[in-house]
Amino acid sequence: MLKVKDTLRATVNLTFDGRVIKVFHGSNAPERFANEVRVLRHLEARGCNFVPRLLEADAEKLRIVTSNCGGRVEHLGEHRRAELFAELEKFGVRHDDPDVRNVTYRTSDGRFCVIDFELATLLPDPASPA
Repeated sequence: MLKVKDTLRATVNLTFDGRVIKVFHGSNAPERFANEVRVLRHLEARGCNFVPRLLEADAEKLRIVTSNCGGRVEHLGEHRRAELFAELEKFGVRHDDPDVRNVTYRTSDGRFCVIDFELATLLPDPASPA
């Protein structure tokens, strides 16, 4: 396994078979874990194909396992970054941390992807009454 992130809020490891393991810790870890699980399930149900797929969620260990969405992006133009996060909102999610560190590039299809949904917000369904 390769450790790709180790911060006060989470540790992320990449397995050799292509899975991403994220363990939440620090302040509000259970809430951040639950939010990321909820958002990833929402996006999968809506057919969003440029985010990780949730493979496992363990609430006791505050651990999720997802598919890998490619390698980190070092530079991304402001216009393209804004387009990418706006596209995500069409699936009913506002990322709330739209920084380039939360963008990856998937070489298999040449697609920019969005990761790290622990702070994201589910948007109201425009079809539902207010």
